[in-house]
Amino acid sequence: MFQNVIIGQYVPGQSSLHQLDPRSKMVAAFMLMLIVFIASNWYALLLFVVVTIFIMWLSQVPFYFLYKGMRPIFILVVFTFLLHLFMTKGGQVWVQLGPISIHEQGFNQGVFLSMRLISIIAITSLVTLTTSPVDLTNGLESLLKPLKKLKVPTHEFALMVSIALRFIPTFLQETEKILKAQMARGVDFSSGPWRDRMKALLPLLIPLFMSAFKRAEELALAMEARGYQGGEGRTRLRKLQWGLMDTIAVFSCLTLGVVMIVLRSL
Repeated sequence: MFQNVIIGQYVPGQSSLHQLDPRSKMVAAFMLMLIVFIASNWYALLLFVVVTIFIMWLSQVPFYFLYKGMRPIFILVVFTFLLHLFMTKGGQVWVQLGPISIHEQGFNQGVFLSMRLISIIAITSLVTLTTSPVDLTNGLESLLKPLKKLKVPTHEFALMVSIALRFIPTFLQETEKILKAQMARGVDFSSGPWRDRMKALLPLLIPLFMSAFKRAEELALAMEARGYQGGEGRTRLRKLQWGLMDTIAVFSCLTLGVVMIVLRSL
């Protein structure tokens, strides 16, 4: 059930996206998430979708792998589509069944926002899929470095975010193990009223939280046993280097933003 979740996973590779500096990937992803909201018509959105597909191709991460990982998100996408399909009014009325009606504007808005949501999820997923945990932590800490002047513990914050992201696949695998163990003992999660299904999920919470606390304690003991100390004076095996391709990536996002602004007038 959870084996195809791609949030927090890292796929090693030698693609152009893998070789970029983690700082440029995070800055570019943030810019793209802002740019997608500039797209206010189909021309701009289709251009953004094409750019997203091109970035996915550059990452050399199999499309089928991305598709399997994004399938759990499709529930949210379908909910967004149906919400706008039945709630947004305007344009030609396609279906009228008593108080329920489907308008042309509702269908267009549902498809538009669904495509926008899928593009955002794909771009943010590619950041973790093409960036190792160490590089992700170092890059995030480097970007937050100016906040040190405000006494913000940037290193600890970056480490916390990195560990949280990397623990998601492990946490989901542990959930699946407990779920299968409960099913082997006769618990039924797939039939009956939804209230009974929700009650059947309650026994999962205690062993799941116990496992999470145990793993957190083991990680803390392992870091302490190795003499881990963050903050000032800590050296790194691999130093981040901003190259020409990183500048091109950020400049390309800026260019895309300008093009999106131009397309808004069409």
